[in-house]
Amino acid sequence: MEFTKMHGAGNDYVYVDCTKEELPHPEIISEYVSHRRFSIGSDGLICVCKSDVADFKMRMFNADRSEGKMCGNGIRCVAKFVYDKGLTNKNPVAIETLSGVKTVEMHIEEGKVMSAKVDMGKPIFKATEIPMNCDHYIFVDQGLVLDDKHDDVTKEKVVFNGTAISMGNPHFVTFVDDVDALNLEELGPCFEHHKLFPEGVNTEFVQVIDKNTVKFRVWERGSGETWACGTGASAVAVAAIMLGRAGKKGEPLTVIAKGGTLQVTHAKDDHVYLEGPAVEAFVGTVEIPDELVK
Repeated sequence: MEFTKMHGAGNDYVYVDCTKEELPHPEIISEYVSHRRFSIGSDGLICVCKSDVADFKMRMFNADRSEGKMCGNGIRCVAKFVYDKGLTNKNPVAIETLSGVKTVEMHIEEGKVMSAKVDMGKPIFKATEIPMNCDHYIFVDQGLVLDDKHDDVTKEKVVFNGTAISMGNPHFVTFVDDVDALNLEELGPCFEHHKLFPEGVNTEFVQVIDKNTVKFRVWERGSGETWACGTGASAVAVAAIMLGRAGKKGEPLTVIAKGGTLQVTHAKDDHVYLEGPAVEAFVGTVEIPDELVK
């Protein structure tokens, strides 16, 4: 299988041109190629496909075989993939996802895409549409109890205040004093598999740096901690502005991820615009064992 390894702010995927021929069992291939010890190593697999409703279609698979609806960093790299490899000369380009058609505008230098801005659409707050198992119409700056975690001193259950938002994927955004001090390997699964989120959830732990800058770490359902998350950065900006923590509607907010910096604007028309790097790391071929795809 020929592939291109790409990343947006360290959120890395294996990209495959499926415009001429679809991959058999892409979910199994995603798990195989994502292994960082025995294969290429990535947060998942992205198939670049033909579309009946847009210029191209993106199918995105996590490292655990699950198919994601949308990936903000991944879709910027899809735009770079199709432009740099001569599959299109359009700019902007329309890309179909499971969360609808998204428009990506590319910044091009010397014939290569250096960065891109994607219209992520409008945030969704309605709990049933995120989806959540709760009686609340919306879940904004409310306590989420981690039933399987207890405070070492008081022995009481641990509670995180946060806001549930969908940006194509479900997110829970919680603000903390020191994001680097958190043990995400321990905390992350408690959120991902919480009973309130029947389809799992991506969790963003956010530290406010100043009125125009926030820093976050993210635990993604199906992949664990990743170095960035585009839909997550979008949810972070929406929550920060809405709660008055940082940023202002209509102006870009600097969102620092583990792997780089993103600019997110929650526009006055309620659309969220995500801008950041799109980088090709390397290209190559990988042999997929026959028993995986038969």
